[in-house]
Amino acid sequence: MSKDKEGKQEEASAKEKEEIQEQAETCEAETITIEALEEKLSELEAENNDLNDKYLRKSAEFENFRKRMIREKEDAIRFANSTLLLDLIAIIDDFERAIKASEESQDRESFREGIAIIEKQFVSMLEKKWGLKRFESVSEDFNPDFHEALYKEESADVDKPTVVEDYQRGYILHDRVLRPSKVKVLMPLEEKQNDTEND
Repeated sequence: MSKDKEGKQEEASAKEKEEIQEQAETCEAETITIEALEEKLSELEAENNDLNDKYLRKSAEFENFRKRMIREKEDAIRFANSTLLLDLIAIIDDFERAIKASEESQDRESFREGIAIIEKQFVSMLEKKWGLKRFESVSEDFNPDFHEALYKEESADVDKPTVVEDYQRGYILHDRVLRPSKVKVLMPLEEKQNDTEND
């Protein structure tokens, strides 16, 4: 029996050794897995830090871009009229020369002619460079889009409302009315207008 006991003890001992071996292998595998996980964690932390750094840089770049765009827009608005103002300064120079010439010479006719020339140059510059045009209203049919009637007068000479006097000229900027003409309008007599509506 002792042999049997010894055999069983040896068998138990072998089993224990096997179990210990398996546990050791499992511990080694767990150790390797933990080391691999720690290594992966370090890599991910480094990648996260890198991405965070890139995000902060891009965010700062975008903020700088946004501020630059706002500044450029403000400058564009502030200095948008500089070309027009340079053109106006040239007209002011012409007026100053005309005034100086009138002081030296008492010739009113040449002064008037000089002022008329300056006005023509001014209107021409506004039309050619800036698209601002005056429009004629006298003898035109009254159009509320282009005319502002200051006075109305009935007349048998007209069949429909007609502009007869232009108190202040109107202007068009690039095909849009900038300022309507202020005008006097002849209106057809009410009887005549009623007859026309009945026809």
